[in-house]
Amino acid sequence: MTVSPTVRRRRLAAELRRLRARSEVTQQQAASHLGCTQAKIGRFETAKRSPSVGDVSALLDFYGVESAEREQLINLARDARKRGWWHSYSDVLPEWYETYVGLEAEASSIHTYESEAIPGLLQTREYAYAITRSTLIRANDAEIGRRVDLRIQRQERVTGDDPLELWAVVGEAALRRRVGGDGVLRRQLEHMLKLGELPNVTLQVMPLDAGAHPAQAGPFVILRYSNHIDPDVVYLETHVGGLYLERENELTNYARMMDHLRAHAVDPEGSVDFIQQRIGEL
Repeated sequence: MTVSPTVRRRRLAAELRRLRARSEVTQQQAASHLGCTQAKIGRFETAKRSPSVGDVSALLDFYGVESAEREQLINLARDARKRGWWHSYSDVLPEWYETYVGLEAEASSIHTYESEAIPGLLQTREYAYAITRSTLIRANDAEIGRRVDLRIQRQERVTGDDPLELWAVVGEAALRRRVGGDGVLRRQLEHMLKLGELPNVTLQVMPLDAGAHPAQAGPFVILRYSNHIDPDVVYLETHVGGLYLERENELTNYARMMDHLRAHAVDPEGSVDFIQQRIGEL
């Protein structure tokens, strides 16, 4: 669950960019050596395509990479072309979201803000089914069931043997929206409290009376990685696709936004009381 070909592909792309720059070779020159188009080299270096082991070997020859570093990169190329566990859900997994699942699979921490719904990594199966059925109005029961199965399997990143650190700020509206009815929502909130007891999970509630805040434009997820080679990424989701932000100024902006939310939301201890009070109302 914690080894992701998506992350490996991004790491390989960063290394190929670094090595080409170090050898003072242009993309066009690299393409000529490989006998391909410059666009293909560009896709390798932006992780939009996984190069074959042969392509990587030929590029390393051209860049003059020594044996020790070369072996590591060849192994990285092999890992980048493997299939992640989520590929078994390709029938219901859009390509743009497949990238997110792959990034999540090896993240060391996730900081997220959700305003209208409980974050997917904290959802019960029945809550996940109810909200998926409501949002995917054209999906049949089989597709909804498969998507829910995928979401539940993703939650091993929180509860499994090598869990990531999850810090979630959840809007009060998500605690009040009766997804699936009172019973489903009550059990969902009880489940949140149980997960909040885990040492790797921190929960905060952003109350409605807290006033305006920087994240009113919508939810976001910040994914961070323990390996310094793997760049952090911000994920924004819409109904038609996902947006991935990796520029330093973008990451800084969302990190500051998350700091602001954590400072103005109810503290973790008070958030437990807040959620318990909401459960008592149901």
